[in-house]
Amino acid sequence: MGLSGLVCALLLAACCCSRRAAGVPGEAEPPDPELVEAEVGGTALLTCGPSHSQSNFSHVDWFSVHKEKPTLIFRVRKGQGQSEPGEYQKRLSLQDRGTALVLSHVTPHDERIFLCQVKRPQSQEHRIQLRVYKAPEEPTIQVNPLGISVSSKEPEEVATCVGRNGYPLPQVIWYKNGHSLKEEKDRVYIQSSQIVESSGLYTLVSILKAQLVTADKDALFYCELSYRLPSGNHMKESREVSVQVFYPAEKVWLEVEPVGALKEGDHVEIRCLADGNPPPHFTISKQNLSTKEVEEMTPEDNGVLVLESAQKEHSGLYQCQGLDLETMASLLSDQQELLVNYVSAVRVSPAAPESQEGGSLVLSCEAESNQAVQFQWLREKTGQVLTEGPLLQLDNLKREAGGGYRCIASVPRVPGLNRTQLVHVAVFGSPWMTQKERRIWVQENAVLNLSCEASGHPRPTISWSVEGTAQEQDQEPQSVLSVLSVLVTPELLRTGAECVASNALGRNTTTIFLELGKGLVLRPDSSRSTGLSTSTVSPSVRANGTSTEKKLPEPESKGVAIVAVTVCVLVLAVLGAVLYFFYKKGKLPCGRSGKQEITLPPSRKSEFVVEVKSDKLPEEMGLLQGSSRDQRAPGDQGEKYIDLRH
Repeated sequence: MGLSGLVCALLLAACCCSRRAAGVPGEAEPPDPELVEAEVGGTALLTCGPSHSQSNFSHVDWFSVHKEKPTLIFRVRKGQGQSEPGEYQKRLSLQDRGTALVLSHVTPHDERIFLCQVKRPQSQEHRIQLRVYKAPEEPTIQVNPLGISVSSKEPEEVATCVGRNGYPLPQVIWYKNGHSLKEEKDRVYIQSSQIVESSGLYTLVSILKAQLVTADKDALFYCELSYRLPSGNHMKESREVSVQVFYPAEKVWLEVEPVGALKEGDHVEIRCLADGNPPPHFTISKQNLSTKEVEEMTPEDNGVLVLESAQKEHSGLYQCQGLDLETMASLLSDQQELLVNYVSAVRVSPAAPESQEGGSLVLSCEAESNQAVQFQWLREKTGQVLTEGPLLQLDNLKREAGGGYRCIASVPRVPGLNRTQLVHVAVFGSPWMTQKERRIWVQENAVLNLSCEASGHPRPTISWSVEGTAQEQDQEPQSVLSVLSVLVTPELLRTGAECVASNALGRNTTTIFLELGKGLVLRPDSSRSTGLSTSTVSPSVRANGTSTEKKLPEPESKGVAIVAVTVCVLVLAVLGAVLYFFYKKGKLPCGRSGKQEITLPPSRKSEFVVEVKSDKLPEEMGLLQGSSRDQRAPGDQGEKYIDLRH
């Protein structure tokens, strides 16, 4: 090196030293800055040099460097800090005796270099690089609502992923069925863009485009955002979505619901299905098994043909045809037989069977079916099984044998498939009364419903011996029930009512005797009413001469009556003796002065009753039954009341 070169080198070194000594920021080549990390909204600690530095921090200037231009933001003089006007004026504060500066409410705009200069004892500077981070919000994903066709020649939009308010800009990764996707020419394309918000945060928008195949109809897509915080690397995932994929059908088939043996009356659905999306346009053809004729049928839009109540005419060979409206390709399903099992209407002969008493009848039952049929005969009113088979033999008929008989035709191989027919057997005879004679308790001026039932063949008619409003009700084809509404008058009490049933073979009667409820003593709390009352008297069983109505008890032996009277007299004598004893002892007031009166509630003073009970049942006691008019009313439980109110 020559003398001139040596001189130039010395001058350059002297110039550099003078510049560093002058303390002008940005002039000399700075060392690597110290890295400080903070999250948006948090605080950043800016330290002016190493903690063991021997520098005097009583005179420090702080600068922010933006686009290589330093700007004074804070001064330290004799340990006291002063912010300069500007964006950092209210967010800076001293710490650790002036060696550190605290920056609060960090924003993305604070990501820059901060520089501190110490003036004494000699000029020196320290540079700090502040890195700012903000986690993005949970990513949202929106699938293409229009779907994608596999016949498309270019990649179509599958879904869009959005990550909002992150810093710095996060990275996006797309996944299909848990496997990451990478861009592939003419197959997969990822288009990402960013939006800078006024806050300085980033919003990432990423669009996945792909060319899909039929196998992607069930694929699940999602996106992942990768970002960094002072604590390390993190990621957030979106929910999984599937996109509708359109592809042509390759196969068409037919299904029938319900599965298994079908019977008439069932709700049946014939469903056409295909493996394409959207499904093709379906038509259904039915071939008659016997005539081989083919009938075209149009199902509903979803490819379902509904048979609300299947009939045997619906049996046949069914086939679905699918027409792809995009490719105009036609596909046929395999034929499937639909068999509707049936039982025809049951026919019974004779249709109206009738016979004289002592005669015989043979009832025959017939029905057709595509399966083996079993027959059974039942008695209608009891449900008793009489015989298995199509024939029912009835010998030595009595009038009790008249009535309903039911034939059941069933198919054991098809549960629930059966048909029935009811036939009424009539046995010739004059009217037969349910009861011959009845006696009932009544109240005068009450409206009473009297009933009378008779049966016979031919069916009898009923008339009454008294005036009233009669209504007839059919019980069975050979039975009739007549209900007569009458007013209980003295004349009706004297004569009673006679029910007359007649037909072509004779007549029969039932006499109803009415008895006033004399001798009955009402309890004090019994309800009292005025005006007309209504009661109904009707038989509850139909057996000759038998009824469960309330009837007036028949007279019992006079010996029992005498015993009962004797018992009552003795009881009354004992009661009188007791009352006399209390009277003599002064326990009863009986008008004596100075004695305490027996007090009763005002509402009960006029209703003082002494009750004498017996443990014997009414049937055993037969109290005072010398004549039918002196008998107790039904329901009297053997109790008598002595009325002491008067």
